[in-house]
Amino acid sequence: MRQETKFCTTPDNVRIAYAATGNGPPLVKAANYLSHLEFDWQSPVWRPFLENLSTDSTLIRYDERGCGLSDWDVPDFSFDAWVRDLESVVNAAGIEQFPLLGISQGGAVAIEYAVRHPERVSKLVVYGGYARGWAKRGSTKIIEERQATMTLIKHGWGRDDPAIRQYFTSKFIPDGTLEQMRWFNDLQRVSCSPENAVRFQEEFGTVDVSMDLPKVKAPTLVIHSRGDPSVPFEEGRLVAAGIPNSRLVALETRNHLLLETDPAWHKFVSEVRSFLGKKELVSTINDKPRKKTGLGISGWIKGPET
Repeated sequence: MRQETKFCTTPDNVRIAYAATGNGPPLVKAANYLSHLEFDWQSPVWRPFLENLSTDSTLIRYDERGCGLSDWDVPDFSFDAWVRDLESVVNAAGIEQFPLLGISQGGAVAIEYAVRHPERVSKLVVYGGYARGWAKRGSTKIIEERQATMTLIKHGWGRDDPAIRQYFTSKFIPDGTLEQMRWFNDLQRVSCSPENAVRFQEEFGTVDVSMDLPKVKAPTLVIHSRGDPSVPFEEGRLVAAGIPNSRLVALETRNHLLLETDPAWHKFVSEVRSFLGKKELVSTINDKPRKKTGLGISGWIKGPET
């Protein structure tokens, strides 16, 4: 599938890389932690996801500041800056109204964007998302654990030995195959520096859009894994309970990022396509044989220098 990658500039002069794939009405995906517009297409974790979303839609997605092909060396890492990144991409893409998808922390960004721009968001999908960051919802023990992991990130993220990154992989895809886990380990290093990974974790803790949930006007589909070890199911329930005209769908899986090898994959695809008014696919993408590229981290570029 052909991808067209472009760059836009935010009001604070940060270059954001964004890309479009597929054909049809636009579908915008808010950025989430650890993305790389090019590397993701070779990944057995993200490629099936992206292929499916690009079926009879023009999928528009981007690397947030500090990640992937976007600028890495940026002073402002705030939640508000993440929302401005989304605003900049939408304006650069020249689209007026569209369904919006937010995954993980991208869910909070999508919620905030929908509140600020109700005329633009026709439908909202939040998968594995939350309204309250870890410091806002966690116990003292959870907060201490998060702070300890940031020390591990600082000293072990960039090493050839993936032991530290494997800890986070097990939080995102605990039921992944060895190949999927290897790719996600590589994604962490190629998409983000140790310094930025710590900054992301710090900011995740401060996120709180819980008071804005009742202000969302768009029909909303909230999908969450019951056994999610990264973002508790209760957070998905809280989002669905707070947004008027929303519906919660529970997936019977432990994976934070859904995999095409997961039994819950079919339900996710069916629910999202139905909500967006798309026809049911005759055959699912995970029925197709996948060519193994054998590519890993080598050969992939980091974000542009500033």
